[in-house]
Amino acid sequence: MPHIIIEYTAELDQDHDFQALCEDIYQALAAHPAVPAPSLKIRALPCPYWRNGLEGQSFVHTDLKLLAGRNAETKAELADLVLAAMAARLQTVGCLSVDVIELSSTYRKRDL
Repeated sequence: MPHIIIEYTAELDQDHDFQALCEDIYQALAAHPAVPAPSLKIRALPCPYWRNGLEGQSFVHTDLKLLAGRNAETKAELADLVLAAMAARLQTVGCLSVDVIELSSTYRKRDL
């Protein structure tokens, strides 16, 4: 169920451990009662090409995709957990952001 997609400026790979960030986010979200830990799916994707309004500023953006049904307070709590994990691990990154997105009712999955 929850999908966490982390996008970041590619050069951050040189001095940041994104596998460790994935683990930090997993642990933070798995501890929350609104998240079924075994179904968390986290991936980090470098962006080799990017442009933002602040020239040269690095970024890490995370989309937290969830099935519908959680209230705004819970979504905010989850976003805060992700942002805190990012801030702790990525102290020198120029811009950190998180968005919580509800998966559509047409979302399907297959598990073995």
